[in-house]
Amino acid sequence: MIKAIAVDDEPLSLNIIETFCAQLDYIDLQKTFTKPNEALRYLEKYPVDLLFLDIHMPSLNGIEFYKNITQNTLVIFCTAHGQYAVEGFNLNALDYLLKPFTLERFKQATEKAKDYFAVSSNQKSQHIFVRADYSLQKINLDDITYIEALDDYLKIYIHQQKTIVARMTMKAILEKLPASDFIRVHRSFIVPIKKVESLRNKTLQLGDKKIPVGNSYEEAVLKHFST
Repeated sequence: MIKAIAVDDEPLSLNIIETFCAQLDYIDLQKTFTKPNEALRYLEKYPVDLLFLDIHMPSLNGIEFYKNITQNTLVIFCTAHGQYAVEGFNLNALDYLLKPFTLERFKQATEKAKDYFAVSSNQKSQHIFVRADYSLQKINLDDITYIEALDDYLKIYIHQQKTIVARMTMKAILEKLPASDFIRVHRSFIVPIKKVESLRNKTLQLGDKKIPVGNSYEEAVLKHFST
């Protein structure tokens, strides 16, 4: 099931989305919001897979709303204002529904989300998608050299490629990474297990890079690499 929420300042529009979602067996619409700020607070605690998002809202523009979330969440914009379409697709939106839309048009949009998650599930062990620079970027897991946290951002270092800077938390990226292949060794570092060459004096050697092991992670790291 695809976990979703809907955000729109018009209750009637939310009722239509609820009605349409109830007719689809692959969408779990968990909650609806008329106030974007409440939706943002909800997402901080309960990440979802998909947003149905209005754009022209009085308290917070839907484009800005989507830019402000830290999770790697897909979006389908639902709006009566066609002038935002280009900007919406620049954010890599799955689709852009102009109100009023039919059930068939709604299904067409949501099936894109269904296909996306089906592909991601089949290839989970090979790559992940991370939202950076206003688009979803595909990263091959084998190419990740290490991940570093900086305030509200992550720097994902990739072998012989440009470093990706993503606005997301360590917790969020760990949920995407296979636990058998990656380990958090410090409040600011995640490393691929197979690229660790040695552990000495609370320092991991990965090629020419030295990664410190944090005090609170030392026991787990020692246990892992001593087995």
